Amino acid sequence: MKTPRRTRAREIALQALYRLDMNPGSVAADVDRFIAARLGHPGLVDFAQGLVAGVHDRRVELDALLDGRAEHWRVARMPATDRAILRLATLEMLGGDVPGPVAVNEAIELAKRYGTADSARFVAGVLGRLLADRNAATPAD
Repeated sequence: MKTPRRTRAREIALQALYRLDMNPGSVAADVDRFIAARLGHPGLVDFAQGLVAGVHDRRVELDALLDGRAEHWRVARMPATDRAILRLATLEMLGGDVPGPVAVNEAIELAKRYGTADSARFVAGVLGRLLADRNAATPAD
């Protein structure tokens, strides 16, 4: 089965976020080249670069949201892959372009593929709490 395009762009964004987390001194141009080399399609490159830039620009806000929902964990102590997946999904949930359940499902799939045996369950739990809090804060029509 072929991977849907945006799913592939999220995967590459995750890899770029991981690289940045492990090498904080990385140059933005290197990250852009990394993304472009793996995606090729300009629309997908822009999408992935936007995700990476959004996580970078809003990291403090994202981490605060995640810290409040990750029981017994702080973002700084999480495995780097889980941290990147959670930041990416939280950004998408806040952006409003992607329905919350879709962002959660995409994150769980990334966690299954790139995380540890416990990552998918951990990611689902944290994002499930975030989604429930978000839904509770949104008034019903």
